[in-house]
Amino acid sequence: MSAPKRFLIENFIDYPAVNEVKLEGEQFNHAKNVLRLNAGAEITLLDGSGREYSAIIASCGKHDMTAHITGYKLGDKEPNVNVYLLCGALKGDKTELIVQKATELGVSAIGVFNSRYCSAYLTPSKLERLNKVAREATKQCMRSVAPEVKFFENFEDALASAEGYCNKLFACEFEHNSAADMRKITGSTALVVGSEGGFAEEEYGLACNRYGFAGITLGKRILRAETAAIALCSIALFELGELQ
Repeated sequence: MSAPKRFLIENFIDYPAVNEVKLEGEQFNHAKNVLRLNAGAEITLLDGSGREYSAIIASCGKHDMTAHITGYKLGDKEPNVNVYLLCGALKGDKTELIVQKATELGVSAIGVFNSRYCSAYLTPSKLERLNKVAREATKQCMRSVAPEVKFFENFEDALASAEGYCNKLFACEFEHNSAADMRKITGSTALVVGSEGGFAEEEYGLACNRYGFAGITLGKRILRAETAAIALCSIALFELGELQ
């Protein structure tokens, strides 16, 4: 028997004071028209708090469903360590691929930035699409909290957003010797990977000298931007104990 289908709710559910929730808009359409769920179906509701609410669809109308909550548990798939991925905007649907895989691997937040050699740009609709990809990946991999995807038009703002992280690692294509040993990292970690065009030397210097990033190499081969982002997330999360 398959697990109950999972639905993300925008607002915190104050259960048990609140024991009924409406599914509307995108969530309703997915439940009704894609999954063909009706009254009596068991579902799981996620409100971003880490709780997973068991519920039963009590009624189904033309534009919404009412779900009756029967209890909750704390999700056990969320990472114990916060990992923040900052990546350059990529052409086509490559940024979507990064968001999907980073979510599955256990990244807690994602920032997409514009830098000197970026050849892509995020519109508000594209940013909403990336957040939708993160939400869908969250449900698929059984996580309880969807990583938020933000866009930074200014590269320096993206770097500044990583303030307070224990480790700040900058993957740079013209770096030959890593200034940090990824085998020894512990605690919260911010990761930076560039776009197809890579970084300017001035951007790399800014990250290291003003914002405290340590330059690292991902080996002697030049990786595609999407490969580098997924590989770096995988290595960091493994060394932090999240993939072991």
